[in-house]
Amino acid sequence: MPDEKLARAVRARIRRNMLQELCHKGKISVHEIAERLDITESSASKHLKMLYDLGLVSFEDSHPEKFYSIRIREIKELLMAYDRVAKKMKIAQR
Repeated sequence: MPDEKLARAVRARIRRNMLQELCHKGKISVHEIAERLDITESSASKHLKMLYDLGLVSFEDSHPEKFYSIRIREIKELLMAYDRVAKKMKIAQR
């Protein structure tokens, strides 16, 4: 699952902060996440779309707001993949 596009997605501090907020709140609107992270709604939407395109978040359109939530299974898979890479790097350094 991890590739260059995914690495770019989680490398940005703002997207990592978004994932943390989503973990904490469970479900959050674009407006609320923009407020919490002190960014514009347009910027929040752009970053959330990237996370959505990667399958890390899902959204529910409750007009006029969109609510995003984290996809726990996909995040767990991502963390396991990075853990395997880290273990291989540790072995290679010996």
